[in-house]
Amino acid sequence: MSGQAQLMWDEGVTGYDFGPEHPMHPVRLALTMRLVEAYGLDREIEVVAAPPAGESTLRLVHREDYIAAVRAASAAPGSADGSYGLGTPDDPAFAGMHEASALIAGQSVAAAETVWRGEALHAVNFAGGLHHAMPGSAAGFCVYNDAALAIARLLELGAERVVYVDVDVHHGDGVQAAFWEDPRVLTISLHEHPRTLFPFTTGWPGETGAPGAEGGAANVALPAGTGDAGWLRAFHAIVPELVASFRPQVLVTQHGADTHFEDPLAHLAVSLDAQRAVAEACHELAHEHADGRWVALGGGGYAVVDVVPRSWTHLVGIAAGSPVEPASALPEEWRAEVFRLTRELGPFRMTDGNVVAWRDFDAGYDPADRLDQAILATRRAVFPLHGLLP
Repeated sequence: MSGQAQLMWDEGVTGYDFGPEHPMHPVRLALTMRLVEAYGLDREIEVVAAPPAGESTLRLVHREDYIAAVRAASAAPGSADGSYGLGTPDDPAFAGMHEASALIAGQSVAAAETVWRGEALHAVNFAGGLHHAMPGSAAGFCVYNDAALAIARLLELGAERVVYVDVDVHHGDGVQAAFWEDPRVLTISLHEHPRTLFPFTTGWPGETGAPGAEGGAANVALPAGTGDAGWLRAFHAIVPELVASFRPQVLVTQHGADTHFEDPLAHLAVSLDAQRAVAEACHELAHEHADGRWVALGGGGYAVVDVVPRSWTHLVGIAAGSPVEPASALPEEWRAEVFRLTRELGPFRMTDGNVVAWRDFDAGYDPADRLDQAILATRRAVFPLHGLLP
């Protein structure tokens, strides 16, 4: 092992820019990297820039005609008419879209290669986690599905068991779809219930994988309003047992920050402190069940100043083996950069001040409680397929 961890970063990923009025503003990526630097984490982790994903790599997941459509829309954004999901309000076409999307994908694929080859134990690409893109279409602010491409690359390199854990507030539908028929991959998604949030049509607990890959998908559909205690209760009631049962060689995780109570596009009430606790739990699961092999990605998150940079800086610190103290004051030079770029005042500390605690599911549950109903529905649908008790 040549290094503890790598951070995949190229300033070019900030070119993934749907325009000034779009919720996914690239300033969230720039501010995260500046905060990583302000805490000196770039000296604790190897920062590496990978090349964009090439055509053959993109085709591990995406159709050739779709890639051609992205290239065409990238060259002439005004020609995008909604075909292939391009030129829509969610995914407006922009000049250089193919290049920026392929660059983000390249960072995630390189992260997977790095971990599989033993060049680093952990690898982070917080610009990635674009989990909604489908083989033949863009969706939900996502053009190329870097998470699915990273997993596909692991399989191409010889991995036989990969677990993907997605804690974004939205269902990880594109990754689930990519491996729906593949028994080598287990996708686990915790998300707000599809009755109340995009993508609306997927993410139900009964979605457990195609024939021949039964149990290859697990979905926890959480009630709107779920906060720290419930979110952590659901995570620990589902994820550790499934990961232990599947025995992955690599753990790939997606850490969308849009579960936060300040996020403007969703309805969960999770704090930064709970998000940090889940990142720590994923790190521990990688060491317990995957020989430490961990690929960690970003994802959604639209409180671009107050939440996203802090959440993903915690993720980088955990991966680097230099976790940031939650009570620490944010560096003044970073807060100055926030004001320079956004004319907003940045937060003051790396915590929301919440005490992280949850009630263990094995200690008992309330079948009349909506959260426990969601947990039970997932356990009953998936656990028996892994030889586990629901």
